[in-house]
Amino acid sequence: MDPSDQKHFTAVDYVIFAVLLAASMGIGLYHALSGGRQRTTQEFLMADRSMSCLPVSLSLIASFQSAVAIIGVPAEIYTHGTQYWFIGCAYFLGLLIPAHVFIPVLYKLRLSSTYEYLELRFSKAVRICGTLTFIFQTVVYMGVCVYTPAFALNAVTGFELWGAVLATGLACTLYTTMGGLKAVIWTDVFQTAVMFAGQLAVIVVGVNQTGGASEVWRKVWEGNRISALNLNPDPTERHTFWTLGVGGVFLMLSLYGVNQAQVQRYLSARTEKEAVRSCYMAFPSLQLSLALSCVMGLVMFARYCGEDHSYANTLHFGCFPQMVIYFVMDMLEGFPGLPGLFVACLFSAALSTISSAFNSLATVTMEDLVKPHVPAMTEARATLVSKALAMSYGLLCLAMAYLTHLMDVSVLNVALKLFGMVGGPVLGLFCLGMFFPWANPTGAMAGLGAGLALSFWVGIGSIFNRSSGARPLSAGCRAALLSDNSTSAVHTALDNLTLSKPSGLNRFYSLSYMWYSAFSCFAVILIGLIISFLTGPMKEEDVTPGTIYPVFGKLLCFLPEHLKKKLCCVTPRGPTVSKIMDAGPIPSIS
Repeated sequence: MDPSDQKHFTAVDYVIFAVLLAASMGIGLYHALSGGRQRTTQEFLMADRSMSCLPVSLSLIASFQSAVAIIGVPAEIYTHGTQYWFIGCAYFLGLLIPAHVFIPVLYKLRLSSTYEYLELRFSKAVRICGTLTFIFQTVVYMGVCVYTPAFALNAVTGFELWGAVLATGLACTLYTTMGGLKAVIWTDVFQTAVMFAGQLAVIVVGVNQTGGASEVWRKVWEGNRISALNLNPDPTERHTFWTLGVGGVFLMLSLYGVNQAQVQRYLSARTEKEAVRSCYMAFPSLQLSLALSCVMGLVMFARYCGEDHSYANTLHFGCFPQMVIYFVMDMLEGFPGLPGLFVACLFSAALSTISSAFNSLATVTMEDLVKPHVPAMTEARATLVSKALAMSYGLLCLAMAYLTHLMDVSVLNVALKLFGMVGGPVLGLFCLGMFFPWANPTGAMAGLGAGLALSFWVGIGSIFNRSSGARPLSAGCRAALLSDNSTSAVHTALDNLTLSKPSGLNRFYSLSYMWYSAFSCFAVILIGLIISFLTGPMKEEDVTPGTIYPVFGKLLCFLPEHLKKKLCCVTPRGPTVSKIMDAGPIPSIS
C-alpha cells in the first residue's frame, strides 16, 4: 500500500488502547488478590461456581464475538449484501436447545471439563480423543484471532504489527493466569461494553458523513445490497436461508452446546437456573451485535460506492479486513480518540476470545490429561500447574500468530474453515451419547474418526476446488438495468454458467461451509449407531445414570412403558451421577 494512503493514530488513540489493556490486567490483578485468591482449581478454573447470569451471558457473547467476526461481517455485507444477516434466525434454536438439553445434563454432572462427560458415557479413550480434538481446534484458531486484527491495523495505519500481537497476547496471558475464570468473565463484561461502543461510534459518524440514514438507505438499495429471502435449497449455494438458518443452528450448537469455552461459563453459574437464564439473556445481545456489524457493512458500502479509492482498488477480495479498518480510520480520523475506541473494540474482541481459549485449554489439559495420571496431586500444586498451563498456552498463542504470519493471509480462510470442520464431529459425538442410549464406546470412536475424516475430506477438497466461492456484487451505487438488446447476451452467459456448474466430486467439494457442522454431525451419529449395533448395543443398566437426555422418551410418549423400556428410552436423568463424582475417580465404561 502507498504510505500516503495510510491513516495515523494520535496520542489520544494510543492512550485509549493502552487503557484497555491496563484495565483488563487490573481486573485480573483484583481477582488474584481478592476472595480466595485463586488458591484452588475450583476457584481458578470454575470461578468457584459462584457467577450470576448477567456476567455469564455477557461473557458468552464476548467469547463468541471474535475480532475476526467484527471485521469479517462488515466485509461480508459490503461484498455480498445482507443475506448473511439471516444467520440471526439460527440464534434462537442455537441457544434454546443448549438451554434445555445440554445445560441440564452437563450441569447436574458437576463437571469441570466438558469431556469428562464422554468418559462417563463411553470410555476414557473417547474422552481423550474429544479433548485432543478440542485442543487442536482451539490452538489453531487462537493464533488467527490475535494475528488478524494486528495485521489489518498494521496494513492501514502502520501500527507496529508485532507490538500489537505481543501487547494483546501478553496482557491476555497475564490476567488469565493471575485471575482465572472469574477475571476472564469480568473482563469479558468490560470488553463487551467497549465492543458495542466502538461499533456504535463508527456507525453514527459514518451515517452522518454519508449524508444521513435516508441517503445510506438509498445507496444500499440502489446498489442491490439489501438481499431478498433466498429459499434456494441447493446445499452448494454459499449463503441461503437454509444454509444460514438451518446449517447455522448446528454451527451454534457446536459452539454453545458442547464447546468447552462456552460450557465452562455455564458450569461456573451458581445454579442450573442461572446457567439457563444466561443463555436466554445472550440472545438479544447477540442479535444486537450481529445488527451492528451488518449495519456497519452497509454504511461502508454507502460511503464508498461510486467513488475511486486508490486503497480500496489495491485490495483483492480475500483482504477485506484491511478495507474495514481503512473505513473506520477514514470516518473517525477527525475525531481524536474515536479511532482508538474502535481499535480498543477490535482488540477487546480478540482479548475475550483468546482469554477464553487459554482458560478452557488449561482446564481440559488439567482435568483430562494431567489429573487422571497424577491422582495424588495436592490442591495447591494442581492450582499452580493450572496457572502454568494457562501461561504456556498464552505463549503458544504467540507462536501460532507467528506461524500464521509466515504462511500467508489466505491461510486465515483455511483456519476458519478448519474451525467449522472440527466442531461438527465433536457435536455429533455428544449427540450420539446424550440421545442414543444404545450407542457404545466402539461406535463413538468409529463415529468420531469417520466424522473427522469426512469433514476434512470435504474441507480440504473445497480449498483446492475454488468453484464454490460466491462472486462479489458490483461495487457501483446503482444496480445494472438490462436493456432488451442485452437479453440474449445475458441468457448466453447464464447458459455458460449452468454448463460450468460443478458435478461429481467437485459438486461435493462445493458444499457450503455453513453445512459442514450438520454434515459431519450426522455422519458421526449414523456411523456411530451402525457400529454400535454391529458390535452389540449398550443396555440400559450399563449406561451411567444422568448421562442421557430422554429425547425419545418424550417424542414417543404415546408408546406403552414396556416398549419404551425395550427401546432404551427411559434411562434416568437424575442427579445420581454427582454421587459417583464425589466418591472418587470417574468409572470407565468399557
